[in-house]
Amino acid sequence: MRKNRLVAVGGTFDEFHRGHKALLLQAFEAGERVLIGLSTDSFAERMQKTHEITPFAVRYEELKSFLRKQGWVERAEIVALHDSYGVAATSKDIEAIVVSEETESVASEINAERRKRKLQPLRIIVVRMILAENSNPISTTRIRHFEIDREGRLLKPEDKQHTCRNKSEEKSS
Repeated sequence: MRKNRLVAVGGTFDEFHRGHKALLLQAFEAGERVLIGLSTDSFAERMQKTHEITPFAVRYEELKSFLRKQGWVERAEIVALHDSYGVAATSKDIEAIVVSEETESVASEINAERRKRKLQPLRIIVVRMILAENSNPISTTRIRHFEIDREGRLLKPEDKQHTCRNKSEEKSS
């Protein structure tokens, strides 16, 4: 696969999990440089998730830490994502976008917007959803609901109680 000069990828990256890692891995395989849109708190709030979302600063640091461990910091730029399109709809420099199966339709909308602006459409690279032990996709929602851990392992009832207790202790401290 030919390396693109600049690839875009975006997300909330809450409860940073194995699916997020797979998405980023594909982005860094596809691009010399990767522009990572990280949902702002206000944008994440507008998504009306059924669970809390970790504050932007914490998600940013966790993402940056992962990039450091992979040796990708020099090839990455993290930008605040205020809406579903970010700069992917307007940048002349971005050549491709990496999305999950779940967000592929957003990439198509971005390309429609780019066409209106007389910009080249982005090459869309779709990453399959990473499945948990029970063959259902790993998701932040499932992690927040204590069904699975960040690696997709099913939580046993005693794991759920322990996790719930730790979350309660975090809030009270």
